Amino acid sequence: MPMHRVARLADLPADRGMEVEAGEKKVVLVRHGQDVRAYQAQCPHAGAPLADGAVCNGHLICPWHKAEFAVSDGHLCEPPALDALTRYRTEVIDGQIHVDDQAFDVTPRTLPEDERCFVIIGAGAAGTAAACALREMGFNGRLQLIDRESAPGYDRTALSKFVIAADMRPDETPPLREEAFYSAHRIERIEGEVMKLDGINKRLTLTDGRRIDYDSALITTGAEPRALPLIGADLPQVLTLRCRDDADKILAAAQPGSHALIVGDSFIGLEAASALRKHGVDVTVLARHEVPFVKLWGERIGKALRALHEQHGVLFRTHVEVSRFEGQAPDRLDLAVLSNGERLPIDLALIGIGVTPATQFVDGIQREQDGSLSVDASMQVGKDLWAAGDVATFPLAGQPKRIEHWRLAQQQARIAASNMLGVKQHYHDVPYFWTYHFEKRLDYLGHADAWDDIVYLGDPEAFDFLALICKQGSVSAVVGCEREREMAMLAERLKRPLFKEEALMLIHTTSQ
Repeated sequence: MPMHRVARLADLPADRGMEVEAGEKKVVLVRHGQDVRAYQAQCPHAGAPLADGAVCNGHLICPWHKAEFAVSDGHLCEPPALDALTRYRTEVIDGQIHVDDQAFDVTPRTLPEDERCFVIIGAGAAGTAAACALREMGFNGRLQLIDRESAPGYDRTALSKFVIAADMRPDETPPLREEAFYSAHRIERIEGEVMKLDGINKRLTLTDGRRIDYDSALITTGAEPRALPLIGADLPQVLTLRCRDDADKILAAAQPGSHALIVGDSFIGLEAASALRKHGVDVTVLARHEVPFVKLWGERIGKALRALHEQHGVLFRTHVEVSRFEGQAPDRLDLAVLSNGERLPIDLALIGIGVTPATQFVDGIQREQDGSLSVDASMQVGKDLWAAGDVATFPLAGQPKRIEHWRLAQQQARIAASNMLGVKQHYHDVPYFWTYHFEKRLDYLGHADAWDDIVYLGDPEAFDFLALICKQGSVSAVVGCEREREMAMLAERLKRPLFKEEALMLIHTTSQ
């Protein structure tokens, strides 16, 4: 097997990878104690250059979406990636690193034959992650994945960021797994919708009458956008955004030069505002808050984000609500009548006022006030029943929380999959999400309900900064823009308490 001399050991840092070429292969080198490991150079999730990320606590962390892999052997530790890293053999000879350009052969892990049937209800980010994890962890029984849509699960985060900006067609939204993966791994995709889950008898009834008995089940049905109970809200151009079909309808109504009204200043609402402006649509946002996301990120970042939108032509309206929608024809939206009597001509109304957990089919289990299911740290709802993602209220730092983060749903799903197999894992991870506005990506790590200090490194107004959100000297959350390596390191380091002074030292070291 050909070995290629690629770098000097002395040049390989301890806190990050180094991208090199081994023949025609690009690989990333990382230190593992006194040894060196070589892996594929790009993250298997979205192709991010792993050398731009960080190494922390024995993990190699992706700079873009914070997938994590074990430095020791490349196995997957944290989503949104669904695969381990491809590994290449290395040798260090006289201080020089040599890499084989042929990948290691990996024998899939398989447990003994299993007569159990596991069912996953919902095939989005969480459901797909759980199905992949169960096979990755060696589950050898029957595995059924119930999906409301005919096509395999796809990356819904692209809809509000890129699809309705017309950067990609709805049918180009990246699938989480290709169709062939499911058949190759004996994952039965069942198109249908669950009408009733009977947890006592461990049976599902689908809306078409089919019944499915299970040994263990995982609920990952996500949430449904809230509608506005107003006159005219049933007009075809009054829409929400949750799936490809929704994006199709939005693009049909939102032609360049048209006028879109976005009701709500949620993340999906403002991402849609950014995307539609890029598509040449005039946008008005009816906002609940003068400053968006002030309760989450503080006033300074919120003001900077609003100013960014206004610089790109988004009009914000506060202290006013929609009273009704009107159209001159039954299939055509023409006006939004506001609470101050104003009649606003519009071609599209996009409703972004939050979501409701999709749990109405669950029988015999008490729901939380918001409709979610209460789970313990193992993501368990009841006997042989688990839940993950938007449907789950879970313990975070000792407090019950429900957080609508795409990656968090995948983290929880992998933990639930482990516990379905009896591994007994608990949630000790760090919530993370990213949001995209006019070519600016903001990352958010952790979760802060309250704080007494925000430390800014860089300039939020220039969208090149880190903000440490602190309480009593401890970092609860971090917001960042254009600081990928530092955020990658903090995605792992925040798994245990981190005081402000140590965080500042780590950031200084990582940024060098």
